[in-house]
Amino acid sequence: MNLEEFLHNLQFDIDKANQPNVEVDWDDAPLAYKIYRGLPAVPLSLEVPLMLTGGEPPAKPNLHRVGHFLWYVFGTTQWSQSVFPADSKEQDSYPLHSYRRFAPSGGALYPNELYVYLKVEELPDGVYHYDAAHHRLVLLREGDFDSYLSKALGNRCDISSCFGTVFVSTMFWKNFFKYNNFAYRLQGLDAGVLMGQLLEVTKRFGYASGVYFQFLDSAINHLLGLSEMEESVYSVIPLSVEVTNWSADGRKHNKNITSEQLIQELSAIQTEHLERSQRVKEYPMITAMNEASKLASTGSFPVYRGKKDIEIERAERQVALPPVNPLSYDFAEVCEERFSPDVAFVLGKVSQEQLATLLVEATTAFSYRNDLDEAYRREPRVSIYCCLYNVEGHRPSGWEATRFLDSTRI
Repeated sequence: MNLEEFLHNLQFDIDKANQPNVEVDWDDAPLAYKIYRGLPAVPLSLEVPLMLTGGEPPAKPNLHRVGHFLWYVFGTTQWSQSVFPADSKEQDSYPLHSYRRFAPSGGALYPNELYVYLKVEELPDGVYHYDAAHHRLVLLREGDFDSYLSKALGNRCDISSCFGTVFVSTMFWKNFFKYNNFAYRLQGLDAGVLMGQLLEVTKRFGYASGVYFQFLDSAINHLLGLSEMEESVYSVIPLSVEVTNWSADGRKHNKNITSEQLIQELSAIQTEHLERSQRVKEYPMITAMNEASKLASTGSFPVYRGKKDIEIERAERQVALPPVNPLSYDFAEVCEERFSPDVAFVLGKVSQEQLATLLVEATTAFSYRNDLDEAYRREPRVSIYCCLYNVEGHRPSGWEATRFLDSTRI
């Protein structure tokens, strides 16, 4: 199966995309978190603030505050047990233990990992892994890597003005063991949700941030000491107290840089991490997709030129939604109350005000700083298409699929 066919089947015929006759071996399941062995670790404060009501004024980051930030982004927040229903065919059923976080994940498997390059007080400058299981930082490389990271981003960000840079990676086996090749779709979804959580937490802590989707993949993986057959970085997110110098197209002023050249500047690091699974299976299509999507030179970073005028589709039938105000809420409380009901889902009515609020809050999150455009602009990149049912005040039989046009109409 070629990669184009694989992507098509992932969307439209998952049975063809998956490997045949694969059974999930729960007894050999991997851990939902990565644990390094034999490396120095720095514990983070457990005195996490229990309220995050709004954007805080910029403050000089320190180890204490960075620990709070990481916990709200990807820390372990809940331990839960699940049992099979009473009519389950499982004869020897037993409680399933899972460790939950504020960011949702398919099957609560959390295939993503967080790494950070930090330059803050009380901590040696260097590259760390955020150990979510123990709420601590594990040192991978000590030193100043401003120049290396700037080059890996194509000299499109002033890394020297940033106190930290976050790397969102994916460990392929962590959800492949359950979902087979369908894991590739879920890995992208999980990474996106985690980035959304990080950006929202960044606002609450008063930091400036931006997302880089284009970087020298192998050079970044080399910096973190990752095996590309097991794990790869999906995005790079610099953090600063104030908005730093941003250039979406560094190629205008800089020579082309390749991963191969940049990797020569750093020696490789050898690390060891705990692998609970005794029988890790191969996932050739996922590694092939990862290899095909890597960028090997800064000259290959594309710039997507947006339309000057956004054309709004005119539907034959439009429904006006009631005006709603932006929500004001305690972010920490909302995170704590997030619930994925699964089999406990109960169908109920949704008011037009609730629908309007949901759509407005979703679209306000579309605008964020990223490296896909010529310059930072507030153009919507996403259109919402939805099938609506059980909305009060409209046909009880349900609605047809519709597109959300703007903040007042569907």
